[in-house]
Amino acid sequence: MGKMMGENGEGGGGVGHSTFAAGSAFRGGERREDVAWNLAEETPVAFVYNTEPHAVMMATPADLDDFALGFSIAEQVIAHPGAFLTVRVEEEGMGHRLCIAVDPDELGPGALTERTLAGGSGCGLCGVAEIGQALRPLPPVPGLKRRISAEAIARAFEAFRDHQPMNRLNHSVHGAAFCDPGGRILLCREDVGRHNALDKVIGAMARGGLDPSEGFVLLSSRCGAELVQKAVAGGVSLLATLSAPTALAVDLARGAGLILAARDRPEGVIFFQ
Repeated sequence: MGKMMGENGEGGGGVGHSTFAAGSAFRGGERREDVAWNLAEETPVAFVYNTEPHAVMMATPADLDDFALGFSIAEQVIAHPGAFLTVRVEEEGMGHRLCIAVDPDELGPGALTERTLAGGSGCGLCGVAEIGQALRPLPPVPGLKRRISAEAIARAFEAFRDHQPMNRLNHSVHGAAFCDPGGRILLCREDVGRHNALDKVIGAMARGGLDPSEGFVLLSSRCGAELVQKAVAGGVSLLATLSAPTALAVDLARGAGLILAARDRPEGVIFFQ
């Protein structure tokens, strides 16, 4: 097995973080064919705030600076992005440790949330101890500053694949992108976990000084409740996902004023009220 590294567009961490693996493909009945496949990397990433361990997430080890800031915002560990001071990324065994310094006087309610187990790459709420922590109250989101049309969202979905170089290699990671009102993708991040990808793009927007209410976020998955919570905490006004949202996601989004949309194949878009 061997690793493949590279660089991604829109400031992302690359087409790397895939590992070659040999396999046997059976195509057209019993005909066997030797193949080399690119497998997505997945490693434990530990979040440590002011020397105190907080959570361990399974994630793709790319764009970890964005992940550190985005997770801090989306999980409401900090009250606002300015409370995030520094991050130092350390390799530790088979994983990474994010040593994050935050302003102790500007913590958010998520700083008090105790995680009792590691969060898997498919889990956005793993390890919270109480139901109230899983369904936390959501503040209202800012209204969109410019109208977003169905055509703009469809245009972004059409271009989405071209902005996901990692997924083109391994066909198994999610993408999250921030788009302008016309549907042009401004930046994109990828991860084995859809919630991690959203964290990363929220962090990238904050680091780049982009206003989430000036556009919309695109996500290559269905929309669950945890993604609505993260989007609202990140100041997102419109979240468009590849598949339809859950009923709970729609209820939570409605309460916060977050607009949800989903792709209606082949070229349509559905808005959920």
